Amino acid sequence: MRFCSLGSGSGGNATVVEARDGSGVSRIVIDCGFSLREFETRLARVGLNGDDLDAIFVTHEHGDHIGCAVSLARRHGIALWMSRGTWRAIGAPATDDLLNFARDGEAIAVGRLQLMPYTVPHDAIEPLQLRCSDGTAHLGVLTDAGSATPHLLAHLQGCQALLLECNHDARLLEQSRYPASLKARIGGRLGHLSNDTAAQILGQCAHPGLQHLVAAHLSEQNNTPAHARAALASACGASPDEIVVADPAMGFDWLDIR
Repeated sequence: MRFCSLGSGSGGNATVVEARDGSGVSRIVIDCGFSLREFETRLARVGLNGDDLDAIFVTHEHGDHIGCAVSLARRHGIALWMSRGTWRAIGAPATDDLLNFARDGEAIAVGRLQLMPYTVPHDAIEPLQLRCSDGTAHLGVLTDAGSATPHLLAHLQGCQALLLECNHDARLLEQSRYPASLKARIGGRLGHLSNDTAAQILGQCAHPGLQHLVAAHLSEQNNTPAHARAALASACGASPDEIVVADPAMGFDWLDIR
């Protein structure tokens, strides 16, 4: 199994996950937070096109995540997964029988991939994040959550790779020029994960078999790669250089999970 990012931040988010065996390959994209043209340009950058995708999973309705998901699904006839709440929040669009409703704790099979959605605290209608597996390796994806819960921690245990939101450094956010209301939203229980909260989550999920650790969804105004790396490294005893930071514009290249 391997995964890559087409971009990760307030300007747009998309993560591609792939499982391969001797008989073929299965691929999904988690979120499509760009225009259709931009998404397909970014997909080509990692050697793929829309016809190479077996499913789209949308975590929630915010524009940097839903993006072109519906139009991409229609153009290429791709299965589209999201919660019923997310679908309603985007206006309950017609999806040409491509739509499937995802629910917390109900497994989804997409070819060689097994997906497990789980709920998170975020200011959306029915947000879901995702654990992905090929039956042996496991990738835990957690972005757009304001706080840690026992439920999300349970879904991240034992993963060989973790993609964790490190949206902001609490001190940089407090010192920023953002209005007080926006600071309260971002830093609140239903907002976005700070470096310190991400580190606390990692501290409860790290184990010797963890191969890849990615800091994702960094704020360009209220965080830096150095701040995120330092916080995560302190939580798991890794060197900061071992931690991948998803670039807001470029994401990151393929990482293999063995």
